[in-house]
Amino acid sequence: MTDARVPILMYHSVATAPNDATRALSVAPEAFAEQLAVLADQGFTPVNTADLAASWRSGRPLPARPLLITFDDGYEGVHRHALPVLAKHGFPSTLFVSTGWLRGPYDTGGGLDTMLDWDQVRELAGNGVEIGGHSHTHPQLDQLDDDALRFELTRCREVVAGELAAVPVSFAYPYGYSSRRVRQAVRAAGFAQALAVGNSLARREQGPYALRRVTVRRSTGIEEFARLAEGRSIAREFARDRALTKGYAMVRRARQVRRKAIRSRV
Repeated sequence: MTDARVPILMYHSVATAPNDATRALSVAPEAFAEQLAVLADQGFTPVNTADLAASWRSGRPLPARPLLITFDDGYEGVHRHALPVLAKHGFPSTLFVSTGWLRGPYDTGGGLDTMLDWDQVRELAGNGVEIGGHSHTHPQLDQLDDDALRFELTRCREVVAGELAAVPVSFAYPYGYSSRRVRQAVRAAGFAQALAVGNSLARREQGPYALRRVTVRRSTGIEEFARLAEGRSIAREFARDRALTKGYAMVRRARQVRRKAIRSRV
């Protein structure tokens, strides 16, 4: 199954009463439980990010109906609401943490809602959740200069390794934004694989540093969720998102060109 197309589900907050900043990308605890029940009923076999990448590198077969469950940023509801459901089904997952957003000694105050603390992260890690990196302060990495980019990656990796006594090997790009330079920096920082967004199925041909994911939102109904997990109707479901993303990408490229021009004149 090295040529398999694998759904990688991207979650953020799992919360009963999310704030305005996280509402659209949050999922209600009841909806999350229903979604994981669907995955179990349909015979999916979740794996974590490191295992998927290792299988594709080595050519080792994946299990039947592989799928990934991932969480970004590090919201407290992943521990409070998601972990019990994951444990009930015996599902592994991956949590990508922005280390400067978590409660504790490295907190920069940027977290958008109630964030995890490091004791909770350790408990997640001890219960089958792979802990990956998501930068230190969650910037748009492709807009940073080389020094700032290197800091975001190495600081994140060092903090996770220090707190968990285990070096993180997987990374997810904040906002899904990357570039060839960013991907090279992620590899140089010691991460073995990285996830983007893209809202399509992951394939080995995308390469280990550009694996795509499918967004799960508060507005994702259970029938739509079942279609996404099956890899059906993804292009139709995210057609508007792709149009907006392309338009914004043009704006961001123009801004980057202007920044480079200004720096070259200084």
